[in-house]
Amino acid sequence: MLSQKLNQYAFVVRREANKIEIKKAVEAMYNVKVTDVSTLIMPAKAKTRMTKGGVIQGRKSAYKKAFVTLAEGDEIDFYSEI
Repeated sequence: MLSQKLNQYAFVVRREANKIEIKKAVEAMYNVKVTDVSTLIMPAKAKTRMTKGGVIQGRKSAYKKAFVTLAEGDEIDFYSEI
């Protein structure tokens, strides 16, 4: 929905990456013009699963997500090589 209405794409990136690095990487990798980059860090979550042996408790680690807005007329086609 983001790519169709707002010309935005979401990527999971390294937590150490900043907006400038993300912009340069997307422009180089997909040959498009990036106008805006928004980032957020998804928090870690505790997960619990029931098994035959009992309850297993774990943790899903935190990760960084980047929303990249492209210039008008540009698009990324992820499925062109399939």
